[in-house]
Amino acid sequence: MSALYDTIGIDYANLRQPDPRIAAPILAALGDAKSVVNVGAGAGSYEPADRIVTAVEPSAEMISQRRPDQAKIVQASAESLPFDDNSFDAAMAVLTVHHWSDQAAGLAEMRRVARSRAVMLTFDPAFRDMWLLDYWPQLAQLDDDQMPALDFYEKHWGPVDIATVSVPHDCIDGFLYAFWRRPSAYLDPRIRQGSSSFWRIDGVEEGLARLEQDIASGDWHQRYASLLDRTELDMGYRLIVAEFG
Repeated sequence: MSALYDTIGIDYANLRQPDPRIAAPILAALGDAKSVVNVGAGAGSYEPADRIVTAVEPSAEMISQRRPDQAKIVQASAESLPFDDNSFDAAMAVLTVHHWSDQAAGLAEMRRVARSRAVMLTFDPAFRDMWLLDYWPQLAQLDDDQMPALDFYEKHWGPVDIATVSVPHDCIDGFLYAFWRRPSAYLDPRIRQGSSSFWRIDGVEEGLARLEQDIASGDWHQRYASLLDRTELDMGYRLIVAEFG
């Protein structure tokens, strides 16, 4: 089974460590669910340790990076989960929906196999208040192309609760907008490797050159001085919870 992360997922487990401040609302949203399927599980970030978890991941590379003590893993896609109806108390998915080939089918599958609820951490493509767009404006179009609008979830799951998940300034997870107060991080090719967005856009080097110049000259710190004393920031990440039954 081929998957994008068979190519770009090298060292992903080290680059994308779960941040406990982001994990907390995800785990709280799972409520009293005792059994959980983690769809698009990758290397296992944010899987709860106090539940019976079954992980689903299409990429062999990502599966190979999981620790032996982690949850049972099944190689399959979100669009065709190999489980009976109502097999789990809850279904969860973390920063993965943009990789699904058929997002509606994936949401339907989560709804089908979950008895009680679905929990999804995703990104709001309507959110534009991030300085990275000054250097890579093509990221906005990428978000529009690959991220479902927030009303998409209600369309497929029924009523949902949507909450902002702020990103701490020292976030240890290396997703795209995690380094909003640490611009030099984006100059590190290893850091960029942990974000699929940099693999999907053109003009990366041009943006890097301008960012490096602005950091060296002090222009970045002057332009975005209002960020430098913030300990957390809304960067567009949203936790979506649907209750079933």
